Amino acid sequence: MQKQLSEMSLEELWALFPIVLRAHNPKYSEWYESEKQSILRNINADNIARINHIGSSAVAGLISKPTVDILLEVVNDCDILRFIDDLAIIGWRLMNKENEPMKLSFNKGYTLNGFADKVYHLHVRYSGDWDELYFRDYLIEHVDVSNEYSKLKLDLLKEFKHDRDGYTKAKSEFILKHSEMAKREFQGKYKSR
Repeated sequence: MQKQLSEMSLEELWALFPIVLRAHNPKYSEWYESEKQSILRNINADNIARINHIGSSAVAGLISKPTVDILLEVVNDCDILRFIDDLAIIGWRLMNKENEPMKLSFNKGYTLNGFADKVYHLHVRYSGDWDELYFRDYLIEHVDVSNEYSKLKLDLLKEFKHDRDGYTKAKSEFILKHSEMAKREFQGKYKSR
């Protein structure tokens, strides 16, 4: 009998879902828009403060995993348990939950046979001034930094193809440095109104 994804060890999951980097696909924005509309149709809109396409797939020309990352910000009085149930109904699988600060991670497109044609990560948080928004905008505005980030990811792929945590950690210093630069350049752009 084949194990379910939830029964697999990290090593088994990383073997089934290695780090894959591809040239930017212009259809990523269409994939994002399709999922955004699905979420808006099926989730109580009163709970949604803001929704954005984030991550490398949101930056034209940037090499990325073929995954569309979405940041979904919810209002502070959102019924999180109901929200999780509503997302599950439309195919989102809860992968990680942190309480302080509240961070939920969902995915779509991970199957027992590997990646589906379309893969998504959904990051749910309370409304805030999130680094991911600034980092995305900085990469869009600074093509030289975007190119440097592509090179870094290609270099890291050699070592971390089957270690998602290691790959993410190895990018952290670069991301933090440029997120801070972006926050100075775009000061207060994403602060809650």
